[in-house]
Amino acid sequence: MKKPKEVKVSDLGEFGFIAWFSPAFLRKLPRGVVGIGDDCAVIPWRGRKKLVVTTDMLVEGVHFLKEKISAEDLGYKSLAVNLSDIAAMGAQPLYSFLSVAIPPETEISWLDKFFRGWRKLSRDTRVLLLGGDTTGSREKIVISVAVLGMADEKNIRYRSAARPGDIIAVTGTLGDSEGGLRLILSAETSAELSKSEKFLLRRHCRPRPHLEEGQFLATRPEVRAMMDVSDGIDSDLRRIMERSGCGAEVYLEKLPVSPALKNCAQKYRWPLEEIAAAGGEDYCLLVTVDPKKFIQLAANFRGRFGRELAAIGRITPEKGRLTYLKEGKPYALRKSGFDHFKK
Repeated sequence: MKKPKEVKVSDLGEFGFIAWFSPAFLRKLPRGVVGIGDDCAVIPWRGRKKLVVTTDMLVEGVHFLKEKISAEDLGYKSLAVNLSDIAAMGAQPLYSFLSVAIPPETEISWLDKFFRGWRKLSRDTRVLLLGGDTTGSREKIVISVAVLGMADEKNIRYRSAARPGDIIAVTGTLGDSEGGLRLILSAETSAELSKSEKFLLRRHCRPRPHLEEGQFLATRPEVRAMMDVSDGIDSDLRRIMERSGCGAEVYLEKLPVSPALKNCAQKYRWPLEEIAAAGGEDYCLLVTVDPKKFIQLAANFRGRFGRELAAIGRITPEKGRLTYLKEGKPYALRKSGFDHFKK
């Protein structure tokens, strides 16, 4: 008798893998506890106040190339990507924990610079480092971070709150980090970097978590679902669709892109709209909004932050269906959002 084929994690993909094991851990959770399935876990704390908790890992050779990013930038980014999850819940970050696996030959000067970058963002956001763990690694650096935050329960925003008809919007430009990564990996990059190239590299190496934006949006009842853009719109919007039981359509010509990305896309013949839709690590926020109140919200957002809350599409009732439109016509992306276990 032929042995059944063993299911591999590559067959499931990152989010299929999470769906595979998580149901057993979601049964009979204590009242008020929200577990696997959102940007953060939510835990009852003091009255209406809730703790939100996130963890993330950065692995050398997967998330960063040690020879291509400065130690200071890596320290900054390691904290930033976790703060972005806190922002996605509309919460205020409080405390962080850092664990690192370090090859024995790692230079102390490199580690000093790593912690300099971490301290810079830690001071700027008033997030205290309270502990963690260190261990040896045979070859690669592994960085694991946990961040705790706080929010009023009425202000916490989840991926599961989108409704058909909602406007889909983002709080920043898309594709800049992907552009920076392309420059890092490309043999065609100019020896002397242009202003646009420097901008994209900085956006990749030092992403800004949208903490103030998240806290502002979370106080507005017309804002329904919210998450951060870590794996690209093509992946992250699907997470909202899955949790909310809905579909979505995205208008490619509406995706906000920076002048720097436009310049580099023209120079290097990059597919601009594909990068904007499927590039990851922008760490702005992706929200769905009551369509009747979007215009006023966008005006308030513009007045507060001096830039647009960019509408890029709408939520549809067609469960699981994500449609891209370009000038009103269906468009098939050649590039998809990031998935750790898919090649």
